Amino acid sequence: MIHLYEQPKKQGAPIFLLLHGTGGTEQDLIGLVQLLHPDAGYLSVRGAVTENGMPRFFKRLAEGVFDEADLALRTKELMAFIKEKSETYQFSVQELIPVGYSNGANIAANMMFEEALFAQAILLHPMVPRRGIPLPNSEGVNVFIGAGANDPICAASETEELKALFEGAGAHVDVTWSNHGHQLVMPTIESAASWLNNQLTQ
Repeated sequence: MIHLYEQPKKQGAPIFLLLHGTGGTEQDLIGLVQLLHPDAGYLSVRGAVTENGMPRFFKRLAEGVFDEADLALRTKELMAFIKEKSETYQFSVQELIPVGYSNGANIAANMMFEEALFAQAILLHPMVPRRGIPLPNSEGVNVFIGAGANDPICAASETEELKALFEGAGAHVDVTWSNHGHQLVMPTIESAASWLNNQLTQ
């Protein structure tokens, strides 16, 4: 997979797993690193499928309708890739904090539906990736969800359902709402940075 890696500037600083939205690349979310944690490193991955020339992490059948077979395949591929790169770059997978936006947030959530790989995750405008499956025990997992009250792609009900699913598996979930749509906005990023600082200093 096409990716970029930068090690943390200080020992003990987090490593973000950056997962872009539809049409993005491995470059898209790097600017968030400085805003979320100036000393953090990152593993930034480009989605391996394309839709009308736009990179994505998995196929969809229509807007908001996921190709679940492809989602399952691509999720397993991404998890295997992360574990492989943890050996290449000598970090622990458990050190990674996914920072996913839109399509990237969806595959991050689906990885968490598969396996309790991560202690923290920042999901920006995610949807429920799959329904009707048991989630792994997620006690001790902390999730930040950034959502838009006027998001035309991700309805508020999706956010609330995803929160309930994670909490049902034992995770602690904090949701921050903006009055915007599907775009990333600074108040949400600032809230995520504050949330992360609280997580790392507990």
